[in-house]
Amino acid sequence: MAWTMGILIGNRHRRRAGLQALLAACALWLGAGPVAAAPKIVLTSGVLAPYTTADRQGFLDQLIAAVFRELGLEAELLIYPTATERGMLNANNGVDDGLAMRVAGLERQYPNLIRVPEPVAINDFVAISTRHQFTTDSWQSLQPYGVSYIIGWKVFEQNVPTGREVTLVRDASQLFTLLARDRVDVVLYERWQGLAQTRAMGLQVRVMEPPLVRTPMYIYLHKKHADLVPRVAQALARLKSNGGYDRIHGTTLGKTRP
Repeated sequence: MAWTMGILIGNRHRRRAGLQALLAACALWLGAGPVAAAPKIVLTSGVLAPYTTADRQGFLDQLIAAVFRELGLEAELLIYPTATERGMLNANNGVDDGLAMRVAGLERQYPNLIRVPEPVAINDFVAISTRHQFTTDSWQSLQPYGVSYIIGWKVFEQNVPTGREVTLVRDASQLFTLLARDRVDVVLYERWQGLAQTRAMGLQVRVMEPPLVRTPMYIYLHKKHADLVPRVAQALARLKSNGGYDRIHGTTLGKTRP
């Protein structure tokens, strides 16, 4: 009888210990709460159609989402069409996570930004006019003309020669309104966006050739995401090799990419 009671008491202790362990595990699980979702990556840009569109189906809209989806992350693109400089300052200060499509070398002016080494696109920066036709084989070819470009476009700020009047504007609407009203001889802009803007306005223009500069464009990430930089480069390279990049390019910009 004593032996039987010993077994019963031992079993009761084991059951109690098991129940206590189960309760402790439940308390630990409840205390930890649900696993937090990975934070959304927010990149900024100042570019318009066909790179970004209201329905988020532009080239850059789709490409940025696809690149970060490769890494299991969600990305959002914010557009600052009238505040290009603010977008770069916000990225440098860590308010936003980075920039979606900018020229190389910004890290010299914005030291908190790290450039992803794989180019996101190749841009043609061109001179556009309604009245003039000339060859833009150098930046000096602009010197006889009154030109206008958007504040914060570093490729123009760093290269346009001093000559006739240079008019700085806030956005593409102002830029092409000046051109339509013959207030300037030439506007400086990116090829694809310029063609989209002038088509929307019903404006007949000439695009000067060759481009003033053809330049690779890059994603920049704030230094707090330094660990993501090589991974983003690899994801972008994979999209180029597996056909994903060309599919996006073909449906938004054209069938042949640079």
